[in-house]
Amino acid sequence: MNKYIITFFLLILTTLLFSQEKDEKKVIHDFQLELEAEYRYFFDEGKFADQSAHFPSLGIKPKYNLEWNKGRELVNFTGFFRIDSDDKRTHFDIRELYYQKAKGKYELSIGLKKIYWGVTESNHLVDIINQTDQVESFDGEKKLGQPMIQYSYTTNVGTFDLFYLPFFRKRIFAGDKSRLRFPIVIDKNDIVFESDAEEWHQDIAFRWSHSFSIFDIGISNFYGTGREPIFNFDQLGNITAFYPIINQSGLDLQITHDAFLWKIESIYRTNTFQDVFAFTAGLEYTFSNVKNSGIDISLLGEYLYDDRDEFALNALQNDVFFASRISFNDVQSTALLIGGICDVNNSSKIFSLEASRRIGSSFKLELEGRLFSNISDREFVLTNFENDSFFRISLFKYF
Repeated sequence: MNKYIITFFLLILTTLLFSQEKDEKKVIHDFQLELEAEYRYFFDEGKFADQSAHFPSLGIKPKYNLEWNKGRELVNFTGFFRIDSDDKRTHFDIRELYYQKAKGKYELSIGLKKIYWGVTESNHLVDIINQTDQVESFDGEKKLGQPMIQYSYTTNVGTFDLFYLPFFRKRIFAGDKSRLRFPIVIDKNDIVFESDAEEWHQDIAFRWSHSFSIFDIGISNFYGTGREPIFNFDQLGNITAFYPIINQSGLDLQITHDAFLWKIESIYRTNTFQDVFAFTAGLEYTFSNVKNSGIDISLLGEYLYDDRDEFALNALQNDVFFASRISFNDVQSTALLIGGICDVNNSSKIFSLEASRRIGSSFKLELEGRLFSNISDREFVLTNFENDSFFRISLFKYF
């Protein structure tokens, strides 16, 4: 990340922190450290030359929280560092480093922060504030910290959030020996910007959210540099990519009725080169305390649509998602999610398994598996990953 933007926000945070008159006896400190030993194994030989099959790595995530003024002011820090046998996956990031002040109905945050929007399980369309940490997760769940100023105001008719985003963070792509990559290795510095301001284009966003009766609703709008680049491939195999200026309006809605959760996310995105309409809609039904065992079993089903068809970068353009989540509700917090995504028009399928369980008081084990099956030649993105079915095991230690 640009060293100047880090210095700028550190300066702001330091100034805000030490300009406060506070009783040191009422300052609350909390430090946590998470260590991760991870191993990823890919079952098949890579589709492209030099791709490896074994990827051991070590992750470190320190967290520090400082509160004062009866919790109305705080500083949060979350760092992340990974050392991986894949050099492209060896990286450092400040996930969060921000100052926050709450007073009455308003809340102000300044610094690097992670913001999550959305309700669906399989695809998070409206979640646009943070850049995806592409080398960290296949499904886009991991995000980079975003420099921002966030102002929130809570009323009886909902919460209004305003975001000023002064700096854009580029997406990192897989390298030569990496898996889940395109035929051509993409350097993040080779991707150009539509705006002459490049990373310094001043982005803004707005969201209104409200919970009433059985409804949880969010309406958002984002204007600025799109987090997802646009790719063009020519007949010679060359690739050009750029980050466009976009205007995206989003809706997320969840309806809770008895054991049912009805969910929908929808976006309409415009830029100079293309208009995009996409939505994900579905439901979740939970069988609670099955046969008095304490186990909850949830069934999930969602439909995913993107009018870019096979050229959607996330490869989820006309698909059905199905899954089952099992929560054992035991002392070890054992949980399992198993499911898959099937293309409606083609034979392509992706099956997935995610499981986690605490071990003792300070360890946690995670398992993840992805299986790519019968990937169609029509799939612009997935054809590159058809040999990349993998298994991941991670052991976490908490201090």
